[in-house]
Amino acid sequence: MQGGSGRLSLPLGVAPRLLLLAVGLLMKTLTGQAQEDGANEAPHAVKFITKNYIYGNPEHKVNVYVKMHKDSPFLVCMDLTLSQSEVIDPNYLWIGPQGQNLEKQSHVNLTETGKLRLLHFNEDLSGSYTCTLSYRVVQGDLQAEEEKFQAYKFMVYAYREPDYTYQISVHFTTKDCGFVGNAEFFKELQKVLDDLIAHLTCHVIESSYKCHTVKRPKHVLEDELFVTFQVNPFAPGWEAACNQAGTDCEDVTNGHVQEARRLIEEFFRKQSYVLRHEFQNTPVIHYVDHSFQVMRIDSCRPGFGKNDATHNDCTNCCVACDPGTYSPNNNVICLKCTNIRIKSYGAKSC
Repeated sequence: MQGGSGRLSLPLGVAPRLLLLAVGLLMKTLTGQAQEDGANEAPHAVKFITKNYIYGNPEHKVNVYVKMHKDSPFLVCMDLTLSQSEVIDPNYLWIGPQGQNLEKQSHVNLTETGKLRLLHFNEDLSGSYTCTLSYRVVQGDLQAEEEKFQAYKFMVYAYREPDYTYQISVHFTTKDCGFVGNAEFFKELQKVLDDLIAHLTCHVIESSYKCHTVKRPKHVLEDELFVTFQVNPFAPGWEAACNQAGTDCEDVTNGHVQEARRLIEEFFRKQSYVLRHEFQNTPVIHYVDHSFQVMRIDSCRPGFGKNDATHNDCTNCCVACDPGTYSPNNNVICLKCTNIRIKSYGAKSC
């Protein structure tokens, strides 16, 4: 078995030229398709709010997840059952995470019917929002009145979409594992793939290959290159695209990397067609049909992480780290901080 990495460098001129020609033909075809099709695959969105109103529950807190820099749905200071009844002389008192009365606060829209909307939400606004509803119950003879109180608690969290990276693996049949052209073929393949997705400010990273001898049913032993790499949306120049999009940069980068994945998948899918129709003799190194495999890898921005146990209503979300935890990098886990007591959401350091 022989191996290699993305830094392989052997003298030029030993690569299988026929296959590189096939690669060039595919690039031309796919680049034209990309310009015609555009990025048709929309970024995945979390769809856990089906209405623009979230009602309270008198028995337990209600979790609400608001995308960064967006407005929240309206939080209703009433449960759904009570909202279907006549409510006399209602009064609403909303208290925010810091214990402040939310009336006349600049970052909220508070209606006269007790509905609260949080504006331009971010991690600093995450926390517990409590509303106390007071109202009167009048008896039929209008002589007896009773004042009632009901409290509703909403836990509101800021979240981001995760940043997507795609892990891809493909196989190529080669002359043998000791063939001197393997390394240069791998090097040229990386360049071709980078060129294919460069207009999307995406690039190939963490690339490597190994050669193995493979026995498949009804086939003789064959030496194959097992190639793996990642498609990443943060190639040089990605910041400029984000500046044009505004605050929700992950929507842009995720859309770009999804389109890059589609182009690369199409590239390999058409390898067999090009080899059958463009060449009389099969090149020394050629793609193994149907060997393309892809897996999405998620990462979170600093200060955000995933926790399926705590946030099972938003399992795909990167949620602001809870007080007492932090995330200094792009991992998906918020770490506990034992040195100091972190009181805020979305901490990036301990």
